[in-house]
Amino acid sequence: METKKHVLFFIYGLKKLEYRGYDSAGISVLENNEIIVKKDKGRVSNLNNLDGINSLNGTIGIAHTRWATHGKPSCANAHPHMDNSKTFSVVHNGIIENYKELKNFLENNNYTFYSETDTEVIPNLIHYYYSKENDFLKAVNLACKDLKGSFALEIICKNEPDKLIVTRKDSPLVIGKSDCETFISSDIPALISFTNNFYFLNDTEIALITKNNIEFFDCNLNSITKEIQSVELSAQSCDKSNFEDYMLKEIYEQPKAIRETIGTSLDSSKIAFDGLKLSKEYLSSINQIYIIACGTAMHAGLGVKSNFEKICNIPVSVEVASEFRYRDPLINEKTLCIYISQSGETADTIAALKLAKLKGAKTIAVTNVIESSITREADHFVYTHAGPEIAVASTKAYTSQLVLLNIMALYFGEILGSISEDEISRLKQELLKLPKKSEIILKDISKIKDLAKQIYTKHDVFFLGRGIDYTVAMEASLKLKEISYIHSDSYAAGELKHGPIALIEDGVPVISIITDSSLTEKTVSNIQETITRGATSIVITNQKLNTISLDFIVNIPEIQTCYSPILSVIPLQLLAYYVSKQKGLDVDKPRNLAKSVTVE
Repeated sequence: METKKHVLFFIYGLKKLEYRGYDSAGISVLENNEIIVKKDKGRVSNLNNLDGINSLNGTIGIAHTRWATHGKPSCANAHPHMDNSKTFSVVHNGIIENYKELKNFLENNNYTFYSETDTEVIPNLIHYYYSKENDFLKAVNLACKDLKGSFALEIICKNEPDKLIVTRKDSPLVIGKSDCETFISSDIPALISFTNNFYFLNDTEIALITKNNIEFFDCNLNSITKEIQSVELSAQSCDKSNFEDYMLKEIYEQPKAIRETIGTSLDSSKIAFDGLKLSKEYLSSINQIYIIACGTAMHAGLGVKSNFEKICNIPVSVEVASEFRYRDPLINEKTLCIYISQSGETADTIAALKLAKLKGAKTIAVTNVIESSITREADHFVYTHAGPEIAVASTKAYTSQLVLLNIMALYFGEILGSISEDEISRLKQELLKLPKKSEIILKDISKIKDLAKQIYTKHDVFFLGRGIDYTVAMEASLKLKEISYIHSDSYAAGELKHGPIALIEDGVPVISIITDSSLTEKTVSNIQETITRGATSIVITNQKLNTISLDFIVNIPEIQTCYSPILSVIPLQLLAYYVSKQKGLDVDKPRNLAKSVTVE
């Protein structure tokens, strides 16, 4: 990777990527035919304090910010890693599943290891083959053939000071190109300040990069041709603008994200998706739909499950990708599988997609990132138009997923003729109201700030909901725990009396979501049960609740019940944000988490 202003570019780039991991960081630079490594435990900013870092002048180097998998966060475990002879330096995103066997093999060949990581086998394995082949490219290729697992690699060699090699398998990697510089990253937003032009590698492809040229090879080192692609993304969309944190900015960007997601596929006539063309004959043959995802994206799937079933008259199951891929699910050519991933790089989700394809199912990927790995694996793909989401806790990507999936349900219904034109028209009109109604919620957040001041000292918080509101309760609970570190649980309101009510005591906040008028009375009864036991009662609702005395109520605009999760989650996102701020925590980079989970 050629630098713009030597080491300053690396630190700038790592800070842009720090949301992907921030346990440790480091850089390697080729300088005077030697590789110089500077690395440390902790945040990227710690690199500024290392002796000699400001005197580095090399123009080719690699850098990494780590989310720990093998080995605790430490200087020794930080990337980059080198081989014993200090000929090669490597940074690695992914997991090497057979690293113990490779390590034993290398130790038997007199290699010594100094870290607890799986990555350290890679530079030593490259050196092993280099000592036999005396060819940088061949050595890298042979080493990669021995690796089992996932990897995106950048490699430099002190004997080849004008070359850099990159390759990938099941982990993201993009190559940015400007007039006189080449940049490599795991994500486009880190590079968008420097270029809008990118090359994308497929699995097991290799790029050999020199000052004025990039050569591409397949896994057998046959030369291949790659077309450069222009990505329409502004640098401004990747910064904080005037907001204190990315998360707050992204919460406030939701009306725009919803509007743009609607605008790309829905108009007054027919619904149309770029990248998705399905026939009535095909959809009529489907007898099962699976929606598969992880974390927040899985909650989005739950939020649209009932709408898909009502509109399409097809059974829908929503599953966690990490479980789905290992339970030998019943899939065949009459199964449609929809996969949701904000980054398009979620390892478990991609693995579950590959499994479905092997069993003959059609696959659709829903993602927010252009040219991400999942789009290259799926039969069809559609994009949410949320724009870059930098904060680890997802907000606008979640609401955009809900919007897009609800439009997809209408699209299927139009094709199948399973819903009347009048009903489709009515549901379309309701969708078009969402941007304005989300803006209304964001105009006055004073109640949410006051509520956060009451909650931030609590040790436990419980979320309740029935039907579609339960799916929001799950997402709200996840948001609170992941950025505030307060223990929170979500329950279907009717299940409270079957055990969890034993946890309710004086002063425990119970936050309920009520947006479905057909279930309001039942949920109110469950709330009353918690009030009787001393809970602090908090409700997010678009209903009139005159039959119960509540401690705190947040009103949101009325909307068709199937679309209510898109609105009801916004005050709960804000609540999690302001609770975390009250505690003085890093909202954008919560402990132990990373934005894109590219390992199993």
